[in-house]
Amino acid sequence: MQDHTVRTIIATDCGSTTTKAILIELEGDEYRLKVRGEAPTTVEAPFDDVTVGVVNAVREIEELAGRKFIENGRVLTPQNSDGEGTDLYLSTSSAGGGLQMTVAGVVKSMSGESANRAALGAGAIVMDTIAVDDGRKEYEKVERIRALRPDMILMSGGTDGGTVTHLVELAEMLVSADPHPRLGIGLKLPIIYAGNKEALAPVTEVLRDRVDLHPVANLRPSLDVENLGPAREEIHELFLKHVMQQAPGYNKLLTWTSADIMATPNAVGKIIEEIARRENINVLAVDIGGATTDVFSVFGGSYTRTVSANLGMSYSICNVLTEAGVENIARWIPFEIDRADLRNRLRNKMIRPTTIPFTLEDLLIEQAVCREALRLALEHHKSLARGLTGVQQERTVGDLFEQKSGGETLVKMLDLNMVIGSGGVLSHAPRREQSALMMMDAYQPEGVTELAVDSIFMMPQLGVLSSVLPEAATQVFDRDCLIRLGTVVAPILERARGFKPTDTLAVVTDGATSIPMAPGSLQVFPQGEDEWKELLITPHSNVNVGAGRGRPHRVNVRGGVAGLILDGRGRPLELPSSDADRVAALRTWLAAFGLPTP
Repeated sequence: MQDHTVRTIIATDCGSTTTKAILIELEGDEYRLKVRGEAPTTVEAPFDDVTVGVVNAVREIEELAGRKFIENGRVLTPQNSDGEGTDLYLSTSSAGGGLQMTVAGVVKSMSGESANRAALGAGAIVMDTIAVDDGRKEYEKVERIRALRPDMILMSGGTDGGTVTHLVELAEMLVSADPHPRLGIGLKLPIIYAGNKEALAPVTEVLRDRVDLHPVANLRPSLDVENLGPAREEIHELFLKHVMQQAPGYNKLLTWTSADIMATPNAVGKIIEEIARRENINVLAVDIGGATTDVFSVFGGSYTRTVSANLGMSYSICNVLTEAGVENIARWIPFEIDRADLRNRLRNKMIRPTTIPFTLEDLLIEQAVCREALRLALEHHKSLARGLTGVQQERTVGDLFEQKSGGETLVKMLDLNMVIGSGGVLSHAPRREQSALMMMDAYQPEGVTELAVDSIFMMPQLGVLSSVLPEAATQVFDRDCLIRLGTVVAPILERARGFKPTDTLAVVTDGATSIPMAPGSLQVFPQGEDEWKELLITPHSNVNVGAGRGRPHRVNVRGGVAGLILDGRGRPLELPSSDADRVAALRTWLAAFGLPTP
C-alpha cells in the first residue's frame, strides 16, 4: 500500500478499562495527528461487545473533527466520495486481560529463557516458566499447570539433534495436568512446540488428540543461535484465533479492521523497534500502569520486552511497597514522613485505585513510588535481556551446568541513546520536568542520553500502523506522540577516586561557553525542543562520558521541555545517609528544575 493512497487513518486501542481512538490525516507530504477520543471498554456486562466502546470512542472523533466516520453502527471504510469514513482502520487490544501464557523448557536458564523472550516479545504475560530443572517436584508442576489456565503454552528445549527424553517427559507432564484454556468452553488448549525437531514425532504421539498442537522451528537450533521469529508469529496467529475470537464482539471487530488486530504490548514493541532501526539508536521504553509495568529495549538491533506483572501505581502499589521496602520509597520523598503514615497512604491507594493525588505531598509520594517501580522493573528487564546462556569459545560437558546464571545483560546504560516513558504517572505529570527527574533517578542514565515521554499513550496505535505504513507511524510518533524532555549528560567514574566538591568531573563546552560539572551537582539549562547544539565534553582522567575514560566526547544533543541537564550526582546515585541531608539534597534537585516543594 503506497502512502499517497491513504489520506485518513483511524486507529483504536481497546484497553482493559478504556478504548482510545486517534485520527491521523495526510497534510501535504506528512501524516499528523488531528484529534483523539476515548470511551469505556465494553467487553464485559452489560454490553458484552467490544465494538460498542470502539463506536463510542470514534463518535467522539466525529464530534471533534466535524466529519462522519460511523455508518450502520460500524466504522466506515473505505472513505467515500463525500469524504465520509476512513481509508484505513486499525486496532490493538489488551481487553479481557490480554494474552496469558505459560512457557515450558528443558533447562530453565536456556530453553526456558528463550521461550520467555519469545512469549514476552509477542505481547504475552508469562504466568510461569516450567522446566525440568526448576527445583519443583513433578506433582507440584502438574498442579501449577492445571491451576494456571493459560491461553496457550509454548514448549521448547533441546538443540536440533539433542535431547529427546526430557521433551517427552514435559509432554507427559502436560498430559497429566490436562490443562484447559482460560477462554472457550470445550476448546483444546493450543500448545506451540518449538523444541528439538528430532523430538517432534514422539511428543506428537504423547499429545495426540489431547491438545491443539502447533509445531514451529526450534527456538534454539544450536547453542549459539536463537530463532524467536517463527514462535512469535505463531503466538500472534493463535492469539487472534483462540483468544480474540472468544472475547465478546471481537469477531465483529475483525471484519472492520484493514489489518489483523494486534496485542497492545506487541504493538508498542513494533514502534520501538521501528524507531530504533530507522534512527540506528539504542532505545529503552517503559509503560507503567496501575497493575503492571512493561519495559521494552532495543540494543544493537536486539529487541527485548519484559512485563513486571506485580509492579504498578494503583492496584499493585502495595507490591512495590513490599518488593522495594518502605525505606527505599521514603528516600525519594523531599520531606519528613512517618513510615507508618506512608504505608497507610499507599494502602489507601490500593483499595481506591482510581484516585489521583490531591495535594503536592500526595503527588511527591506517588512519584517516589514510581521511581522504585521503574527501578525494579528495569532490574527484572536486565535479567532477561541477556546474551545466550551456554555459549562460549571453548566448552566441556561440565561447563553447561556451570553457566546457569546466564549471559551478560544486553542493557548497557552507557550505550543507551534514548529513554521513552509512558503511563499515567509519567505522561500526565503536572510538570514535564517531573517526568524527566523520575526517569533520571530510577534509570540513572550514563554518558549522553535523550529523555522523552509519550504525550497521550498512542504508541500501541502507531505500532500497528507501522506494520502497514511505517512512514506514517514514524512521522506521527516523532511530531505528535513524543514530548522531548531534553538530554542528560551524566559522567561516570571509571576508577575509584575521592572527588571533592571543588573538583571538576567534566567540562561541557558549547561554542564559547564552558560549564564545569562539580561532583554532586545537578544543573539545568534551557534548550528548545527542536534546538540542536554541538557539545564538547572533556572529562577528568578518571571519568567516562561515553568515549572512554578521560577521552573527550563531541556530540550533537537535542533540547526539550526541561532542556540540557548536566547530572554530576554520580553512578550509582547515592543519597545522603541522614534524613536532613537527604531532604535538603532532594529539594536542591527539584529547585534545579524549577519544581515546587511542600
